[in-house]
Formats: sequence, structure tokens, C-alpha cells
Amino acid sequence: MRSEIDVLVLGGAGVDTIVHVPELPVPFADSHMIRPGIVTRAGQSGDFVALAASALGLRTHHVDLLGDDPEGDLVRALHRDHGIALTAVPQPLGTKRAVNLVGPDGRRLSLYDATRWAETDRLPEAVLRDLAAAGRHAHVVITQPCAHALPVLREAGITISTDLHDWDGCDPYHETFAHQADLVFLSCAALADPERTMRRITERGRARTVVATAGADGAYLLTDGELTHVPAATPPAPVVDSNGAGDAFAAAFLFAWLQDAPPHHCALHGTVAGAYACTIPSTRTESIGREELRARVAELERARFSGGQGCPRL
Repeated sequence: MRSEIDVLVLGGAGVDTIVHVPELPVPFADSHMIRPGIVTRAGQSGDFVALAASALGLRTHHVDLLGDDPEGDLVRALHRDHGIALTAVPQPLGTKRAVNLVGPDGRRLSLYDATRWAETDRLPEAVLRDLAAAGRHAHVVITQPCAHALPVLREAGITISTDLHDWDGCDPYHETFAHQADLVFLSCAALADPERTMRRITERGRARTVVATAGADGAYLLTDGELTHVPAATPPAPVVDSNGAGDAFAAAFLFAWLQDAPPHHCALHGTVAGAYACTIPSTRTESIGREELRARVAELERARFSGGQGCPRL
């Protein structure tokens, strides 16, 4: 059967309130004057992956639990305005919310409302089976209750990716996702030894490719046992916010990966999209388009290979 969905995104739908702070950690004071204001908008990890994938021309479908509340309305409007299919499963506890503190250098600290999910939450198996049957690939966000969806996706036979974000390599919650996915993304931010964690993922799980993003230092790519470093792309404008950069990286990597591109080429797409995302204020939802991504990747490859710079082994 011909697939109708290129990327099925599970989880990570919600609303963020963006607060720009003078520095991180925030200095203790009775009050701070905040500029450029406090903004609430739809867009958490799954939303950003769906937006970025759709902007690249991938047929995208997002499924998650949403409340019948103003926050849920914002998420529904975001998908409707961008033409992204959304299956919203009712969530009596309400739509996921977070407050993002953003420093002048673009770094962020996210504070998540832990009252808007329960251990008993589930995405209906019938819904998942129908969507997976129509899909080529599933990207699973590590929010509750997506771990319970992994066996259904495995039975459907589609490939799976996940993003462990700032995993420390120890928290057992992340291990289910890490070991069930074919392609794993994570950040180096909390890893004492990124290579050791990446290799452990491949040894204990299904993944043959693991990507650890390292911000301005680029990314590390482990594929078929070989670890290489992928230098960061130069942002096309000043860096203002890192929010959504990892999601943009994952979506662009998938864009190339679903075209059977070599992993290093996929990682170049990721670095370009991630750098672009860092130039977009967190109060906006904007992603790099297909043609600009391809042009920037081609330019990056010409510059690096003309200068004799390949992808060095570590």
C-alpha cells in the first residue's frame, strides 16, 4: 500500500509561555522588567518537528493528547494555519504547558507543568494502527504516554526515530525510547562522555545511527560503529534563541534520511536547519524551507570539500 504520511509525529503538542530574562540563571530580585514582553504561543517539541518537516515538503501528521481548553485551541490553530494534519485525543487534564526562560545569548530553561498528564494516559491503539499503516516513518517525542505506543509502531513495521534531548545517559525513563528506535537523536548538554552513551545505545538497542548535537560545536554522528564529527553550520543571521533548534535538526535529518541519503549528508542538513532555527525568536514559529535548505547544504559541501575538509573521524 502506498504511504500517505511521510512522517508521523507522536507527542510533544503543547503551549509555551516565553519569558526573556536578563541572564541565566536568573538573578534573585523582587522583580525584573522583561523586554520584549511575555508571549504565550503554541509550539513544543512535537509541534516544532511537525512544522519543520511540513515546511520541507514532507507529508506530516501529528497525534497527541490535547485538552478542551484555550491552550488546546492554540495548538489546533497552529496546525490548521500551517496545513498539518492533527489527530487530537481528548486529555481531561488539559493541554501540556511550559514556561521557557530565554537568556540574551539564546539559551533557554524550560519549566514544564507536571499536572497535565497521568501515568494512565494512552494513545488509542486503533488510532495508532491506522496512522502507522499509512505512514513511512514515526518520530516519537519522549512525552507521556508515547512509550506505550512503541510496540504498536514496531508491529506496523515502520521505522522509528526519537529525540532524548538532554538525557544524562542514566535516567531509565529515556531508555525505552533509546532502545526501541532505529534512529536516535540526543544532546551532548548533560553527557559526561557522549561517545560512550552513543555506543551503549547501539549496543543495547535497535539503532544503527545515533546523533548527538553539540550546539555551536556541531554534532557527533555514530553510524555502523564509526564515530565522526560534523562541524556546525554558520547561522544566516544573529543567534537569538536556541528553542526548537534540535527539533529542526531532527526534521531536516529525516528529510534527507527518507531519501536514502548517507548519514553524513543527513547530518549536514540537520546542522543547517538547526543553525537557521537559532536565528528565529522563540515567539515565532518559522522553519527553513526545502529549497533554502538544499542550497545551504550544497554551499556548505562545496566550501568544505574545496578546502579539503571532510568529516573527520574521532
